[in-house]
Amino acid sequence: MAHELWVETASGTASMFYVNEVPWHGLGKRLTEPATSAEAIKAANLDWEVTKRLLYVQKEEKHVPINDRFAIMRPAQGEEEGDVVLGVVGKEYTPLQNVEAFAFFDHIVGKNAAIYHTAGALGQGERVWILAKLPETIRVVGDDITDKYLLLANSHDGSSAVQIKFTPIRVVCNNTLTVALSQGDSIRIPHTKDVRIMLKQAEHALGFINQSYNDISQVFKAMASQKLTIERVREYLTKVFPAPRNLYDEYEYKRALNNRDLAEMLFDQGVGNKMQGVEGTLWAAYNGVTELIDHRQLKQTEDKRLNSIWFGNGHLTKTRAFRVANEFLKAV
Repeated sequence: MAHELWVETASGTASMFYVNEVPWHGLGKRLTEPATSAEAIKAANLDWEVTKRLLYVQKEEKHVPINDRFAIMRPAQGEEEGDVVLGVVGKEYTPLQNVEAFAFFDHIVGKNAAIYHTAGALGQGERVWILAKLPETIRVVGDDITDKYLLLANSHDGSSAVQIKFTPIRVVCNNTLTVALSQGDSIRIPHTKDVRIMLKQAEHALGFINQSYNDISQVFKAMASQKLTIERVREYLTKVFPAPRNLYDEYEYKRALNNRDLAEMLFDQGVGNKMQGVEGTLWAAYNGVTELIDHRQLKQTEDKRLNSIWFGNGHLTKTRAFRVANEFLKAV
């Protein structure tokens, strides 16, 4: 399954919805406008709950419980037989249901506000994500606009905490801009017995969210105000795509050099980078990197693209690009 989306066996329907633009894999349910939480959870086929069940091992004719080990299960869908095991966890793990994750955004922006732009599940439902658009935009320079989004990711297999990420998206090129805040690049809530309490506390963090986006806005504008020579662009890209620690790893070394060359080309020719006030700036260099990761590395990342951009190597590279850009700003 190249796209990694969970597809219901009987109907062949991918567990995802999206607004307007068709994703690269062409799957999921298309909506013509942003959805409310009730519409979104149904459109993405996420209106199910997981259960936590004690594991047993069979010894002769008896089933003996395995202390402190539990299976996280979701209901069978379509032609699947029996409930599906998503992961094995310890006794402290507390599931967070999909409807509870969606409710988080309802409390932040307002119940039934039309803000949901995409949601879905990866694997067999192990990881669920929700991308919600926040009010207002960031005008970086001139007509270069960046929309404000929050991404909530919830794992049902015990592999990670609930994550709430700041995910700005540049309108002109649809680049997903990964930022690294002083508090970290996301809010993380572990799956403990307090998960619902902690998520409830996060609901009241709108002031923090607004202030964080104000900070992000100032950094983006500062990037656009800093002109770079080609030597400084290459210095920036060398730090974003460093040589591998093992210099004898010829493949990784060539890959780093190739990424630098492609990002340098996109610094000059990337979508939106010829705009007045953008051309030749640190902002253009940063967006050259984000465009490379999001749209130009299909051969390397197509099979795991979504996961890479938001959670994997692509996310790490863009976080580093933002951090290095900040270092450049402070060095002025």
